[in-house]
Amino acid sequence: MLLNLKFPELINTNKYKFALLGDSATQLVSKAIKKHGKSENIDFEIFESDYNQIDFQIFDTNSELYKQEPEFVYLFKSTQKLLYKFQDTPLKERTQFAEKYIEAVEDQIETIASNISTTIICNNFYEINDSVFGNFSSKNNNSFLFILRKINVLLAELAQGCPNLFIVDLCTLQNQLGQALFIDNRMEIMATMALSIDGTSALAGALVQIISAIKGSFKKCLILDLDNTLWGGVIGDDGMENIEIGELGLGTAFTNIQRWAKELKQRGIVLAICSKNTEAIAKEPFHQHPDMILKLDDIAVFVANWNTKVDNIHHIQKVLNIGFDSMVFIDDNPFERNMVRENIKGITVPELPEDPTEYLSYLQSLNLFETASLSKADSYRTKQYQNEAKRVEVKASFANENDFLASLDMKCKVEGANVFSIPRIAQLTQRSNQFNLRTKRYTDQQIIKMNESNEFEIFTFFLSDKFGDHGLVSLIILEKREASIFIDTWIMSCRVLRRGLEQFVLNQIITFASENKYSTIMGEYLPTNKNKLVENHFTEMGFTFENNIYKLEVESYKTKKSHIQH
Repeated sequence: MLLNLKFPELINTNKYKFALLGDSATQLVSKAIKKHGKSENIDFEIFESDYNQIDFQIFDTNSELYKQEPEFVYLFKSTQKLLYKFQDTPLKERTQFAEKYIEAVEDQIETIASNISTTIICNNFYEINDSVFGNFSSKNNNSFLFILRKINVLLAELAQGCPNLFIVDLCTLQNQLGQALFIDNRMEIMATMALSIDGTSALAGALVQIISAIKGSFKKCLILDLDNTLWGGVIGDDGMENIEIGELGLGTAFTNIQRWAKELKQRGIVLAICSKNTEAIAKEPFHQHPDMILKLDDIAVFVANWNTKVDNIHHIQKVLNIGFDSMVFIDDNPFERNMVRENIKGITVPELPEDPTEYLSYLQSLNLFETASLSKADSYRTKQYQNEAKRVEVKASFANENDFLASLDMKCKVEGANVFSIPRIAQLTQRSNQFNLRTKRYTDQQIIKMNESNEFEIFTFFLSDKFGDHGLVSLIILEKREASIFIDTWIMSCRVLRRGLEQFVLNQIITFASENKYSTIMGEYLPTNKNKLVENHFTEMGFTFENNIYKLEVESYKTKKSHIQH
């Protein structure tokens, strides 16, 4: 079911108002959230409701919750309190307990959203077995464990239908820590604390990861070493037939790393190779070894030479045109890890265990690739970056930039928003940080409302050239005013910078304004810690700056040159 929600505009700042509503003690949860927030450069201003006052805060429209107007609301609910409610329910009504519980949650969420624009976060329920039915619980729809698992499934389905509802997966955290570390029975009984100290810290860390992903801070690229990372042994010394890979012995550990990387690639994470090796030798297993899970088609950028890995990662970054803070580098060699960590600011370099059999479980425990959205475009991102690597190679053969751009045979398709592009449009607003003039974050539902409104006009730009299709690379949202148009959103993929798309887009804006009798185009630049790239964009495009607003007169505009064809 798609809930009728209001949605916030999330500005990419480092300070957030946060509301914490719990059915158990939350003091340590609040402190843990602040601590984990600082590690991500986030300053949380937390409103913490009184003990077990969730319904009061939600259903009283004059409550402190609504006066605070938080950007994020977290509903912290414990399994122990769920068990008490279940035990207080008459036997004949227990089979409907899960459905009624979810209806109550839906009512809470709709009430919050109808009163304030906010992002709502809930948790699913970690498992405790009341041991009334033992293993028969899985077969008995009247048992607590059966009902608990059903609630978790229904809660996940509820979140699927509501783009602005997110779930903290306490079940996974419990599995990682183990029941003994996740829950402290003495603290639960004596202080009504649902989780242990370790469990509380894990919960807070997961919350901050979700919020960081929502505000646009997440990993986009996994850079992998080869020898003793994707396979056991050294390909140049041992030969392809002697490397450890496959389903036997230690080779299984490396095969499992490859399977994990393959799944990440299919989800939209870009894979790159960075290896000290002779390129032809390094590629042999990808071509010929029968047990290789990863193939060359899975790799966006393949760098194997005898340069330093620091230099090679800089090369990968230039090809992909993403920030180092969006990259994860995995290497078995502690020296190489330290060199990269010390010389490339912002890159994530996990400190792998010594035992390769522990690699995968350790990496999975870090939850390096948290995301807040997913679209069909993610599945073909690798191909786009492979094509970009070809462009970079060809560009080096041209004497000047103008000749190179002319040779690309670029074409741009301009469309409005539709049912197919709206998820990608929303994702662009949530994920774009560098070429983003105002850094407004919108959900699918907000884009739908804008598209249906007469107050906004949405343009999407799909670029292709002789090497392939870039997909949706730019987004313009225009707010219509009396005699002017205000550029609410101007986003462009950094993959297509300096191709003339900026000029092409502005030409399209001017054409729309002229055809609809608007005399002025207005724009605004709101600085963040990541969009310094475009601080002079409007000035470079010919806008004048008056009273904190950039202006461009339609009548005096001269069409800008571009090698892009409509």
